[in-house]
Parts: sequence; structure tokens; C-alpha cells
Amino acid sequence: MGRRKHNSAEARKEAKKTLYVAKLMNNPTSPRKTRLVADLVRGVDVDKALAILQYNPRESAPKMRKLLLSAIANWQAKNEGKRIEDSQLYVKTVMVDEGRTMKRMRTAPQGRGYRIRKRSNHITMVVASRVEEAAATVKDQTEE
Repeated sequence: MGRRKHNSAEARKEAKKTLYVAKLMNNPTSPRKTRLVADLVRGVDVDKALAILQYNPRESAPKMRKLLLSAIANWQAKNEGKRIEDSQLYVKTVMVDEGRTMKRMRTAPQGRGYRIRKRSNHITMVVASRVEEAAATVKDQTEE
């Protein structure tokens, strides 16, 4: 491997150490309905996001709450000995992508059939620490 590729691979590897990601694949809810819930928690502190998801009546809210708890657990696994309250965790990004669509037929009058599309989605949630990001920006400014 060349030096340039090696350096970029190392940079990507270092960037992944500070990313705390959780993914939910093939969630059997339409992406449009799930994006409404995702918009509520994007950019919000973790404690507030958990409360929002706990009391939201939509179908995908409990699944997203469980996904957020998984992302927090991933953060704890990489940062042993640190407290969540001190690091000011927040939901950095929530992406809801379209998953596979199952195609079914519904009977219709006069021997016809209507197509039903049962949509699913993939949810990717990234949790970040405001303290770590502030330290990183201060470090970048001192280097310049």
C-alpha cells in the first residue's frame, strides 16, 4: 500500500474511534413515517431525546429509543471510566434510508389486482460528545 493510501486509511481509522454509531436494518415501517420521529431527536441532548421517544405515540418511537440506548452503550464501551453527564452526549445525526420493499397483491374488482408496497427502512444514529468536539476545535485552532 502506498504512503498516501496508508495515511488516509489511518485518518479514517482515527475518525471512527470518536464515532459512536448504532444501526437498525430492515425496520418494517415506512421511511416517511420514521423520518418524522427522527426529526424530533436530531441535534438534541441524549436525556431529552430519550424522554421525547418514550412519550411519542408513533410506531417507530420505541424502536428508535432502543437504538439510541444502543448508541449510548457503544459510547460507554469505547469510553470506560467516563460519565455520560460530564461528556454532554447528544444525537449528532439520524439518517433514515429506504430499505427493501415487499410487493404484494390485493384483490380488486373485476378480476384485477392492486399492488401493495410494504416499505421498510434502515436507521443510522450517531451520538457525539459536545466536550470532545469542543476540545477538538480548540486543538485545531491552536495548530493553525
